[in-house]
Amino acid sequence: MANRRFSRDFKLSAVKLVNHQGYTVLQAADSLGVSDQNIRNWVAQFSAEVGKAPTDEPGKLREEVRSLRQENRRLRMEREILKKAAAFFARQPT
Repeated sequence: MANRRFSRDFKLSAVKLVNHQGYTVLQAADSLGVSDQNIRNWVAQFSAEVGKAPTDEPGKLREEVRSLRQENRRLRMEREILKKAAAFFARQPT
């Protein structure tokens, strides 16, 4: 297999797929037709340049999504309680 050369823009685009568009390394590699190891290397090399360091971002995002979903459930429950209370008090004779 011949060594292929990739432009800097191509590498940065690959890193953006992983860091900003939610692709996994394997999905980005399949999509672009390169090896997953190339993508991992590029993510480690160029992440800071595209505005996202290669730290534990997916874990932080998952935690934030979990927290927001939990808050969303609580707010929906509170809204339903308020709807029922408003309906109850609307029916009360004055």
